[in-house]
Amino acid sequence: MTVETKLPYDKEYISQFSTEHNEPEWMKSLRLQALEQADTLPMPKPDKTSIRRWNFNTFQHTAKGEEIHSLEDLPEEIQVFVDLENKDQNIVIQRNQTVAYKSLSSKLEEQGVILTDIFTAMQEHSDLLQRYYMKDAVQIDENRLTALHTALMNGGVFVYVPKNVVVEEPLQSIFWQEDPKASSFNHVIVVAEQNSSVTYVENYISHNEEEETVANIVTEVIANDNAKISFGAVDNFASGTTAYINRRGVAYRDANIDWALGQMNDGNTVSENITHLVGDNSVSNAKTVTVGRGSQSQNFTAKIVHFGQQSEGYILQHGVMKDSATSVFNGIGKIEHGATKSNAEQESRVLMLSKDARGDANPILLIDEDDVTAGHAASVGRVDPMQLYYLMSRGISRKEAERLIIHGFLAPVVNQLPIETVKSQLTEVIERKVY
Repeated sequence: MTVETKLPYDKEYISQFSTEHNEPEWMKSLRLQALEQADTLPMPKPDKTSIRRWNFNTFQHTAKGEEIHSLEDLPEEIQVFVDLENKDQNIVIQRNQTVAYKSLSSKLEEQGVILTDIFTAMQEHSDLLQRYYMKDAVQIDENRLTALHTALMNGGVFVYVPKNVVVEEPLQSIFWQEDPKASSFNHVIVVAEQNSSVTYVENYISHNEEEETVANIVTEVIANDNAKISFGAVDNFASGTTAYINRRGVAYRDANIDWALGQMNDGNTVSENITHLVGDNSVSNAKTVTVGRGSQSQNFTAKIVHFGQQSEGYILQHGVMKDSATSVFNGIGKIEHGATKSNAEQESRVLMLSKDARGDANPILLIDEDDVTAGHAASVGRVDPMQLYYLMSRGISRKEAERLIIHGFLAPVVNQLPIETVKSQLTEVIERKVY
């Protein structure tokens, strides 16, 4: 039986929500337009993964969270994601759908840098936000879930770095799903204007092992001419969350977008990480690691599309599957006609730790230009029993031996992540998932 996405909300509901949040007219109009389209658009069709029975319906729109006055007030499990000793930390913490804590240094404020929640951005930077919201990166009508996201967006962050500004300190967001029934329809926009640079890191955390809910996340990353954006994320939704995560980047002339993604969800997940190299000499590195466990099913697509000449795209994905978890890794390098002297490289590797675990690595190169360089590598395999035997013969337990093998398999990606905070956070989450 197919689970259909029936809409438990109408125009009146959307209009009321928009009015209560004091949204500009353009946002309300966008929401209503998306709501009309949502019921007629098809669901996404991830390659080799059927999501017809996945529950994208469960929805609680208005879960709120209490404000916190100091980072020391955070639970210990969340404190590991922040630097308690840094009193000038640039951070937004969203607790359910409420901003619980927000801080930006006076230095960055004076330079015109914006780090704020999406609703404040609508009120204080409406024209600027409208310029980028669901425009260059993600469109409303791509599928039913992008339309639903637009209609029901209930949180998120806006990051903006003006022309010629170099942000040396990382900017961070924590999305803390404290209410086990809360649904996350977060929208994140990161914009770097000409000749600017920024590092942005985000964390998703939930504990709804028993309650079912949905996360529908859209991220738009825009690097204008000669800008550099390093985007890091550690996703850690609990097993009760069915997740659709769409992260899209657009890089213009001489721009660079680096992705460092730790996809550590415990529930069923569809994740798209797509970068369009629009400008000449643009570059993107997309690095992803994941550990699947339990009975979850996941589908990861990393795709870099080359439009600009001499553009370079590199995809690196490593995944470990435990128990009866299944994952599909799609690596797609597409070089459009006219993108001469471009380079598309990718590597996807999957390690399965148990007989019931399944992994699939699909390397895809789509080349419409002659004068280019392209290559791929892919492997799917099980743990070498001799490795386990050797470690266990030295007095190491099987669980500890598997832990060492997992870290060793993921290390080539983790060690290459360009953001130190993501690297340390990811190591912490991997430790928890291994045990």
